[in-house]
Amino acid sequence: MAAQNDEYRAHLETYQGFSKLVLFMILWLVLLLSCMALGLIGGVGTLALLGGIGGTIALLIAFAVMG
Repeated sequence: MAAQNDEYRAHLETYQGFSKLVLFMILWLVLLLSCMALGLIGGVGTLALLGGIGGTIALLIAFAVMG
């Protein structure tokens, strides 16, 4: 019974880690697409570049602190 509990905990930790990775990638992809749209369609390339770099760093820091 103890082995099953250990396996369940390990599986749960892996699932939560994978869920965080998927969430990070979805948020980063939305950030990337919005910055591309802002730079290409909006014509505000500098703001898009700063937003992309700043947003990526903010996402990395947020997920490092939360995880």
